[in-house]
Amino acid sequence: MVVQDRIHLLGNTPSPYTQKMVSLLRYRRLPYKVTWTDVRQYLEANGIEAPRPVLLPTFLYEEDGDTKARCDSTPIIADLDALYPERKVLPSDPALAFIDFLLEDFADEWVTKYMFHYRWYPEADADNAGSILPVGMDVTLADKDWQHFKAFFTERQVSRLYVVGSNDTTAPVIDASYRRFLSAMETHLSQQPFMLGRRPGSSDFGLFGQLTQLVGFDPTPRAIAHEISPRTVAWVDLVRDLSGLEPTDSDWIALEEQPDSLKGLLAEIGRVYVPAQLANAKALAAGEKSWDAEIDGQPWTQPAFPYQGKCLRWTNERYQALSTADRERVDAVLAGTGVEAMLSAD
Repeated sequence: MVVQDRIHLLGNTPSPYTQKMVSLLRYRRLPYKVTWTDVRQYLEANGIEAPRPVLLPTFLYEEDGDTKARCDSTPIIADLDALYPERKVLPSDPALAFIDFLLEDFADEWVTKYMFHYRWYPEADADNAGSILPVGMDVTLADKDWQHFKAFFTERQVSRLYVVGSNDTTAPVIDASYRRFLSAMETHLSQQPFMLGRRPGSSDFGLFGQLTQLVGFDPTPRAIAHEISPRTVAWVDLVRDLSGLEPTDSDWIALEEQPDSLKGLLAEIGRVYVPAQLANAKALAAGEKSWDAEIDGQPWTQPAFPYQGKCLRWTNERYQALSTADRERVDAVLAGTGVEAMLSAD
């Protein structure tokens, strides 16, 4: 990426990753514009080569006179921190930054399972999403076309629930994990306003993006959130626009001084996300297209994803890059959470 007068991104309002990045740009006070659109159609209409895969949001930037398209929020956040030094979201302490990365990865790759499951598994939620998503793309859509697209979107998305492992067997596992996550958030937010202190890190924006949908769009998870974690509901509204926050370096709370409530979030990672990551990596290494595992006492089956394999590799590369002293600090925080099982120092 390069420094731009105005950062341009393409996205959809029901996309948690688009909401993640728009909120981050507001906090960073970086000039930006969002085009709410069908990304593939926009790229094709403007003669811009599509990235592989096309994800939401897609950032556009100029390089050597050409417009390039780029996806994947996590490396884009790192590039933005490097390009624009004010109001960074990545902690300067490597050990704290590693925990921030863990939480962001959990948000992007597991909390999104809550979002997709609740959007399309409960009948009332699927009807809600099927009704709103088509006119979210075009509010002037004719009624006849609206009903056509509602049926099309709903059928397509419900048929893809298997991709995130959502089915009748795993539905209680996903629901229980979501409720534990909300309970952990409620406890943690009672101690400090953001995941790692008094200023937001990349993990805050990752969690916010998913929660905009879980708390603000889909009926079933919204009701659960209001029941279990009113603080999370309020937090989502606050994180939407943090442009008025004036952060200082001292607003990062040292890893050794983090409240015990942080372990509640880390323990949920160890309980559900770690076994999924290890099973996925094993399947990829064996050249298998799907994996089976036991997660929270129930059988779980879903397709193997190379990208999530990369996430595990990147996590370990970051862990291995820590100094011995910083790794020991991280290990002390992770002890007993179950996250240790997916980390290797070699």
